[in-house]
Amino acid sequence: MFQLFRNLSSTDLAVRQFPVFALSFVLASLFYKFGSFALEAVAFLATWFVLDAVVEGVRRVRDRRWKVRPQQGA
Repeated sequence: MFQLFRNLSSTDLAVRQFPVFALSFVLASLFYKFGSFALEAVAFLATWFVLDAVVEGVRRVRDRRWKVRPQQGA
């Protein structure tokens, strides 16, 4: 966690990580009722990891698709 805050700029944290963190937190608080703080914390972190991986995958596909390619023969 320390490396996350140290390596990312505050803009990256606010724009990229906070929305996924907030969604994961809401999902965990609404649906995870294991009766154990440790299990709920691990489930929250796993949810955050999976959602962040999905969002980053979508971003990469979108960026690749919308990347402007130079025209050939012009």
